[in-house]
Amino acid sequence: MLRELSIKNFAIIDDLSVTFEKGLTVLTGETGAGKSIILNAVNLLLGSRASPELVRSSEETAELEALFEVPPESPVAKVAKEQGFDVSEGLLIRRLIQEKGRHRVYINGQLATLHMLSAINEHLASISGQHAHQGLLRPEQHLQVLDQFGGLTKLRGRVSAYHQEMLLLITEYAGLKRQHVEQTEHRELLEFQYREIQQAGVTRDEDIGLEEERQRLRHAHRLHETVGRCVDRLYGAEGAVVEHVAEVAKELEALGSIDSSLTPLAKRVEEASFQLEDVANDLRGYLHHVIFDNDRLEEIELRLDLLQKLKRKYGGSLESVLDHEQEAEEALQRISMLPEHIAEVKEKLDELYKKLSKVCRELSRKRRKAAEQLSAKVQQELATVKMSGTRFEVSFTPNPVNEAVDSHLLLDGSGIEANGIDRIDFLIAPNVGEDLRPLAQIASGGELSRIVLALKGILATKESVETLIFDEVDAGIGGGVAEVVGKKLQSLSHFHQVICISHLPQIAQFGMHHFKVAKKVYRGRTRTSMTPLQGDERVKELARMLGGVKVTKKTLDHAREMMTGH
Repeated sequence: MLRELSIKNFAIIDDLSVTFEKGLTVLTGETGAGKSIILNAVNLLLGSRASPELVRSSEETAELEALFEVPPESPVAKVAKEQGFDVSEGLLIRRLIQEKGRHRVYINGQLATLHMLSAINEHLASISGQHAHQGLLRPEQHLQVLDQFGGLTKLRGRVSAYHQEMLLLITEYAGLKRQHVEQTEHRELLEFQYREIQQAGVTRDEDIGLEEERQRLRHAHRLHETVGRCVDRLYGAEGAVVEHVAEVAKELEALGSIDSSLTPLAKRVEEASFQLEDVANDLRGYLHHVIFDNDRLEEIELRLDLLQKLKRKYGGSLESVLDHEQEAEEALQRISMLPEHIAEVKEKLDELYKKLSKVCRELSRKRRKAAEQLSAKVQQELATVKMSGTRFEVSFTPNPVNEAVDSHLLLDGSGIEANGIDRIDFLIAPNVGEDLRPLAQIASGGELSRIVLALKGILATKESVETLIFDEVDAGIGGGVAEVVGKKLQSLSHFHQVICISHLPQIAQFGMHHFKVAKKVYRGRTRTSMTPLQGDERVKELARMLGGVKVTKKTLDHAREMMTGH
């Protein structure tokens, strides 16, 4: 429920604060006084888009603020809690609209986004003005009204959830099938590459070992000749190095009896002699392993040539060749599993389609039953607002079907959408003997206002919003009908806080609370004020509404009689 409203530097409003109460509140005043501007401010606090042009001339920022009283178990409280806001002491919404720069939204003092604001305010208040009346002419609004009336919102939510899941599965299924087609040629290439590498029997760093072996085979003669010569010089030939070193060791050892410091050196030379002998023996062994094998050399050359070709094709190294083999194997496994994966997704699609079809048919069946009840109730309600004899029906048509639509989004000749398989249209025949036609083709302004009011009356106990605001509810209606509309608004106020802008005293007389909106010029600037009326002041306002510019004793008496007549 709206408790407090504060408006600063907004259009022609300088500084305005007002407190609202339960029941029916009426706002009256001369045309252009600023009544619709006040409702525009409320609309912005409920999440409408703002424009810098709304900032009062010569000011930089417009400030709008509203305090709502929120029942603890209400949908608003639930959504606000999900958004991280504690509304136990109320919901304070503040918007700053800047002439230059970005606009800002605050919820309970915390900076918020328009998306967060809209989510919370969905169940907070409903404004039925000319825009809302025109909205009722759109068939998509009719479906929402019918579902709300029939208590089908949760069932519709299940349809929407299944539909969203279905869209994701259809996209996945189509992607897998496309991938399967695209990878047919790719599979052949991968199989060839994997087979080529696997048949080659490549091992990691194989090329390094082969390169070393090739070098030894290519230079076998030189290796054998040179190493043999080195063995002779070290040990085999006359005057070999080992003999000379051994003689040096003996001579130094003999001198050790003269100078003991030479003894360790003699031992070191002797050790060097032994090491040279070992080297010579190792070199003899090496000679036994020097191979002269042209066939093996040719084999290695062919192998290295194959490895080089593989390296050029698959990344430049044997490591990259082996990595490619593994990647190809894994890709082939994935491709081989695609048909199984496609079958699994298809099975999920078929299973989900059964669930979606079931809830769609259930929703459609319950809608048709609710439509009969709604039609009867609307006709009853319209009779109470001077539209007796009006026929009202709900027309059902299937959703149109696109030729390219997936078969899982088709049911009983209708396309499955997020709201089910039905499209409906409110049909009306205001006068006896006329054919039923769509609401948009028949209803006049006055008739549309009363149809909106009738629907609000029917949905009063079901509608989750706390505050209903009506602008131009009296459009196109006269005094007699206006009184009936006023009574209907009063009846609605038993279920909701109702705020109504009206130009007709026949409606204004039913308000539990009455504000007069007026504008005046102060120091060369136009200002809008909003004054609560009681007693004689309220009688005078009703008299003004009755008699226009000139208020006579007769109009005052009439106004007083209206005030005491109900």
